[in-house]
Amino acid sequence: MVSCGDLKYKTPKRKKTPVLHSFDIKTIYKGSHKDRNLPLSRIKFIIKLEYFVCFQYIFHELFQILPDHTTVIIFLTKDHGSSFCSRVFPPKTFVFPVLYQEALRTVRGVNKRRTVRLFTLKLPAGGSSRCVGRVIVHSSGSQLEKEPLGRQEAPDRMSMKGGVTALTRRNYKLASDTDKPRATGIVNDKLLSDYLHQVFPSPKQGPAGASPRKPLGLQDLNAHLEKLLSEGETPEESRDQPVEGRLGPQPVVLDHTSGFEGLLFVDDDLLGVIGHSNFSSIRATTCVYKGKWAYEVLISSQGLMQIGWCTLNCRFNQEEGVGDTPDSYAYDGNRVRKWNVTTTNYGKSWAAGDIVSCLIDLDEGTITFCLNGQSLGTAFTNIKMGPGVAYFPAISLSFKESVAFNFGSRPLRYPVEGYLPLQDPPTADLMKAHKLLGYIKNVLSTSIDTEEEKLVEKDCAVWKLHGDPTVLVTVAHIFNHFAPLMCKVYLVEDVLMNFLLGILEGGGSVDEHPLIQQLLDLFWLLMEDHEVNECLKLLMMSLLRAYRFSPIIPDLGFQIHYLRLTTAILRHERSRKYLLNNVLFDVLRSVVFFYIKTPLRVKEAGLEELIPTTWWPTHFDKEGKDEREPKDESSDERLRRRAYERGCQRLKKRIEVVEELQVQILRLLLNNKDKTTGEASRYIFLNKFRKFLQENASNRGHPTALCPPEYMVCFLHRLITAIRTSWDEGSRKCPGSLSSEDAYVPPQLFYNGKVDYFDLQRLGGLLSHLKKTLKDDLASKANVIIDPAEIQTTSMDDLDEDEEIGAAQRPLGAAAIGGALARPSWLSSPTLGRANRFLSTAAVSLMTPRRPLSQPEKVKVRTLAVEQRTEDDIEGSHGNDGLLLGRPLEEPDKPIADKSLLEIIDGIVMMYNLSVHQQLGKMVVVADEVHEYAVALKDTEEKIARCPARRSDIMEELQKSQKVFAEKLNHLSRRLAWINATIYSKEKMLDVYWLLCVCIRTIEHADGTGSLFAFTPEFYLNVAMNAYSALKNYFSPSNSMEELPGYEDTLTQLATILAKHFADPRIVGTDIKDSLMQALASYVCYPQSLRAVERIPEEQRVAMMRNLLAPYEQRPWAQTNWILVRLWRGCGFGYRYTRLPHLLKTKPEDANLPSLQKPCPSLLLQRHMAELLRMDKDMAASFLNSVLNQLNWAFSEFIGMIQEIQQAAERPERNFVDTRQLKVCATCFDLSVSLLRVLEMTVTLVPDIFLDWSRPSAELLLRRLAQLLNQVLNRVTAEKNLFDRVVNLRLPGLESVDHYPILVAVTGILVQILVDGEKQGTSRAASVLLSDPCFQLHSIQHLLGEPGDSSRPSAIPSRPAVGSLGSSVAPSAAGNSASTERKHFSLHAYTDYISEEEKQKVEKD
Repeated sequence: MVSCGDLKYKTPKRKKTPVLHSFDIKTIYKGSHKDRNLPLSRIKFIIKLEYFVCFQYIFHELFQILPDHTTVIIFLTKDHGSSFCSRVFPPKTFVFPVLYQEALRTVRGVNKRRTVRLFTLKLPAGGSSRCVGRVIVHSSGSQLEKEPLGRQEAPDRMSMKGGVTALTRRNYKLASDTDKPRATGIVNDKLLSDYLHQVFPSPKQGPAGASPRKPLGLQDLNAHLEKLLSEGETPEESRDQPVEGRLGPQPVVLDHTSGFEGLLFVDDDLLGVIGHSNFSSIRATTCVYKGKWAYEVLISSQGLMQIGWCTLNCRFNQEEGVGDTPDSYAYDGNRVRKWNVTTTNYGKSWAAGDIVSCLIDLDEGTITFCLNGQSLGTAFTNIKMGPGVAYFPAISLSFKESVAFNFGSRPLRYPVEGYLPLQDPPTADLMKAHKLLGYIKNVLSTSIDTEEEKLVEKDCAVWKLHGDPTVLVTVAHIFNHFAPLMCKVYLVEDVLMNFLLGILEGGGSVDEHPLIQQLLDLFWLLMEDHEVNECLKLLMMSLLRAYRFSPIIPDLGFQIHYLRLTTAILRHERSRKYLLNNVLFDVLRSVVFFYIKTPLRVKEAGLEELIPTTWWPTHFDKEGKDEREPKDESSDERLRRRAYERGCQRLKKRIEVVEELQVQILRLLLNNKDKTTGEASRYIFLNKFRKFLQENASNRGHPTALCPPEYMVCFLHRLITAIRTSWDEGSRKCPGSLSSEDAYVPPQLFYNGKVDYFDLQRLGGLLSHLKKTLKDDLASKANVIIDPAEIQTTSMDDLDEDEEIGAAQRPLGAAAIGGALARPSWLSSPTLGRANRFLSTAAVSLMTPRRPLSQPEKVKVRTLAVEQRTEDDIEGSHGNDGLLLGRPLEEPDKPIADKSLLEIIDGIVMMYNLSVHQQLGKMVVVADEVHEYAVALKDTEEKIARCPARRSDIMEELQKSQKVFAEKLNHLSRRLAWINATIYSKEKMLDVYWLLCVCIRTIEHADGTGSLFAFTPEFYLNVAMNAYSALKNYFSPSNSMEELPGYEDTLTQLATILAKHFADPRIVGTDIKDSLMQALASYVCYPQSLRAVERIPEEQRVAMMRNLLAPYEQRPWAQTNWILVRLWRGCGFGYRYTRLPHLLKTKPEDANLPSLQKPCPSLLLQRHMAELLRMDKDMAASFLNSVLNQLNWAFSEFIGMIQEIQQAAERPERNFVDTRQLKVCATCFDLSVSLLRVLEMTVTLVPDIFLDWSRPSAELLLRRLAQLLNQVLNRVTAEKNLFDRVVNLRLPGLESVDHYPILVAVTGILVQILVDGEKQGTSRAASVLLSDPCFQLHSIQHLLGEPGDSSRPSAIPSRPAVGSLGSSVAPSAAGNSASTERKHFSLHAYTDYISEEEKQKVEKD
């Protein structure tokens, strides 16, 4: 029996008739054989088999004549009348043993060319009990045309070309065994007719039973369906008529040929644009002159842009854009203004993710703008109209700003009644798609009860693809028309996406809605591969766009809805793998799915409902830090704080719902069990993820190719959650394997070539250099042999030349490995990532090709191209260690459940280094703003309290300020709650802490490999240092580091790394060395971290101090000196201050800076320093000589610079001093003070170095010290000296330059060598000091401010003061200021900083 089925044949274009074979099929039914010649022109047929041998015969003969890439669907049923046993063949198909073996042999012979699918099929009522299977063959071709059943028609005339039979489109007949009414092999005719009328109701059809209906069978179905679809269709003649009021081509796009000014990147779809110059402009290709029209702009970045309308006569340039010329009108949400030559306030501020609707009414002459569907009011009235005046959509945008336009190619997100989109919607196709979707819904909700021979209504949510031939053939007819429509983005977004979203509207988990999985099975079954591929791509594109540009509402309902549908689609294995392979990273910016945008307007986001009560700190100390303690709070403050915290918790719970869905999506992409249909999803994701990292690591100078850091932050946290969950699941299945808590990246990944690091810097330098210099170590320690062909013969001096050559060859190489690979343009179109046009020229971001590496003899050490890697290269098999190839002897052989996760963890570390850390620092700005406004509000309230009642004018202004500050704080505190929930929550802090621990363990294991440590990428050390900095500075005070598990041990481990590697000879990079030194310098500024340094093993502490005491020459010594000063601060003379006395009244820029921390000296490290200097005389001499040399240089440079400043001040004309010069001057002064403090520490700890002349160089060191001390005192304390004059100028940038810091440092040294030492030593010191030619007694008297010194004239001649950055002071003002402010320095004036005991020692001196 042959009835309507579907033969699948792939064609380049659907409209062309395919070239196919004709064939002869022997249909076997109850022993009867009938030959039929059937053309393969979208034939649908079912073959019913009676004997097993018949199946084999038909199967074999069928495959002989089917074209390549044909999909065959075999429906097998269990024989009810036999005792054959069944077995499961995926997906859940009952197959007879004999039939299974026959099918398997046949499938193996053709599977390379064709796809074979097996499904279950229920045996129809009344059918033969010996029926064991049916075969449906589905092929695309010309549209099927049917004739009445029973008529025989001769085959078409065929033309033979090269032995291939070419068939033209023809009508054909459906053959049956007899033309008389009978029970078919599917269902009986009456039941079939009722079913088809139920699925395809005619609009003229009355109530059931009102009038007899014409019987409808499968042979009439196509004609009936075409008739239904053609009803209500607009004739083509009227469809092509131009719309009045609009001129221009359809579809509407941006005019990239002549309608632009400046430099621009335009997406390949000509709808997305990025500014690439100061102020670029571009307009659309279509204009309007009559009627009401609208278009939408999707804001991708919130910077400076002017969006609106312009006429053809408008001329723009790099300074003037849309709205800056007559007859052009624009809205600017960045500055919240409207523009038409002049500008006024208008509208609201926009943010990335908003949608701006631009409306023009050319009947009334008005222009209006809407933001996310809310009208901002009429912006312009009485615009110019009349003959020759037509308006184009246009935009002007500054550098790096980006948007995407929707002129009507997609449904408008916020349509306005009465306004038409510039581009006509596909009305006819839209009507067809909705009708066909209705028919599909009817199929889903109608079931055939073959036993009772009636139709049954059922819930479509429980529909399953059982393989019922009646349903299959019916749906195949629908998809014959529905499939081509689903290749159009408008229809996918308006029809299909809304239908699928409606399925999930009932709530519940995605698992409770299997209908979407069944529909996707149906798509892959009945649609062409290219059709379902395009449909899925457009569907994901629409979902991504909808998710990104959905407004924030209190329950985040929009975001949750779109993420649920995305999850449901990705649960379908075949769809997921196709999207991973071709769409998610290649066409779409799938990372957007893991981003939760921060609302700029908290009222619209509903934060006022979630957090009705706001709170902010109200108690501050002198340095501006919050000093609130619970006991200091009033009852009202406590109630407000707790209400605010409850609101924050409500917000956090709603955000966690979105985050959980995002993690589910990643878990699906990380599935490594779906290997039955090819490569597992995890390995596809891994390769795509590595390419994503490569683009972001290799395109730092190309902002359009970089993933925005705010996306990276969210992606990193979701990835960490998903990875840790997958890791722990694998660990539970593999007892004894490493858990995620102890995860690290084994060192062999850094040199075995399994993971590509894109030429990123290694600790030991370039990889090519390391392979050449450490090849013997690789062979002996890791059993790795480097192929000689890999070792470059060029010297290190030729590397730059090689890089230039490589850069020149990269485009050719990239084209060779896959053509011009277009990657996502992150700043432009919200979803597309196709090739961009730079003006009118294609500008494609090409990936750097890897050098082809030959096969080494022993262990394959080569950088595998990402697309060349297999699962065995990652997981390993048959003795192959995969990613763990080349394990060094020092590395423990502990099993790891999923090796593929190691590479993802490595990528997470790289992500943090690329941009996540910088973004974490940027988001702290909101907390800083809350702090600043809170301080300002408190000051204002104090002023209001002090304001006299008679000054009502001042009171009124203060109250206005108070209101503004309070409103701003209400807004910022709610916004801060959102940021704390999404970025700085406790869970996010634990993620960063886990990443820190991963880096620490990785560095420790790599360090154990000896010289192979040089292969470690630099970013591991960077992330370890930056992650600790983020935990300390960004996540506090909302979350405390002390609460982290194992916090103190982690601090000690990090301290060990910093102490050991800041002077590690295996590390050659200057930048990473400086970073290590700066990190160690910051580490010793805080009590907790300093205690961690003291907890490291004594041997390492001593080694660290030895490295710090190395001579200062030929190395960056400033940070080393700073570390030593911090170890001493709190012990020196008058050295217990946090901020200098004269700066206490000024507000610090950042109270968390290391230099502003309270003194926390380390007596333990001081003792180590003393022992080293006492025992190693040569090291002590070289160290102190270098310190004295640097002090001489720094102070001389400082004096030279202040002389230049003073000379500029003495000129009568207005003068300007470069800010950079002032900064360098202040730096030299600070260096001089810190060097003096190091000398004070040395003299205090080991006075014998200077005073025990039995030591070599002791006398010379003492004389050099005395000479430098006298020079400093003379310069600083002399009357009418240069230092006094410059200090009293009070120039911005020279705030730290004052008498106190340098004079108390000198005093501390003098006290130690003249008072506190032994008698013999102090005598020698006094003798050397007095015998120095530069010694002056009044310098010592100056320290105490004795009367003889203070009686000297103190007025400074009037000179013009010098300003910085264009500032200047009048001479009289400068003179008066100097004469009134100048006071003699005296140690007695600093009672809070210098103890009585210290002053007594000075007087004794």
